[in-house]
Amino acid sequence: MEMIQQLDAQIILWIQEHVVCDGLNAPMLFISKMGNAGWFWILLGILMLLYGIKNRNFARCGLTLLLCLGTTALVCNVTLKPMVGRMRPYDLLGFSILVPPLADFSFPSGHTSSSFAAATAIYAMNRKWGIVAYVFAVLMGISRLYLGVHFPTDVLAGAIIGFVMARLTLWALGKINVGFQFQNR
Repeated sequence: MEMIQQLDAQIILWIQEHVVCDGLNAPMLFISKMGNAGWFWILLGILMLLYGIKNRNFARCGLTLLLCLGTTALVCNVTLKPMVGRMRPYDLLGFSILVPPLADFSFPSGHTSSSFAAATAIYAMNRKWGIVAYVFAVLMGISRLYLGVHFPTDVLAGAIIGFVMARLTLWALGKINVGFQFQNR
C-alpha cells in the first residue's frame, strides 16, 4: 500500500511540475466546475424528465440518470469518503492549487464517480451520446488530477465506482420492471 501511495504522490507532483500551465488552467477549471455537486448531470436528468412530458422515453431516461447519480453519491460521497478519510494531495504534499481548499476527503473522486455513473447511464440509453459522455468523464478525472485535488487512485476508484454503481442501478431497474430496457441507438 505504501508503494501505491508513493507512486500516487510522484504522479501528482509530476503533473504539478510538468503539465500545469497558464494555457490549460481555464479549460481544466471549467471542466471541473461542471462536476461541482454533480450539477451538470443533475440538470441534464431534470431536463430529460421535463421533456418527458412530451416523450415518455425521455422521462424514463432522466429518471434513470438521476437514480444512477444518487446511488453513486451514496456509495462514494456519503459512505466511502468519510470512512477512508484520505487527505487531499495539496494538504499532504504542500503545493498550491487553483481552487479554494475543499472541505471533504480525497478518496474516491466524487466528480469522477458521478461523471462515470452518468456516462454509463447515458451509454445504456444511447451509445453515440454515451461515448461523448465517457469522453467528458475522462476529462473530468484528468481535470481533478490537473488541479491537484485528487491522487490518481482517487480518480481511478471514482471511475470504477461510478461505472459499477450505474450498472448495478440499471440492472436493478431492469429487474423491477422487465420493460425497463433501453434501445441503444
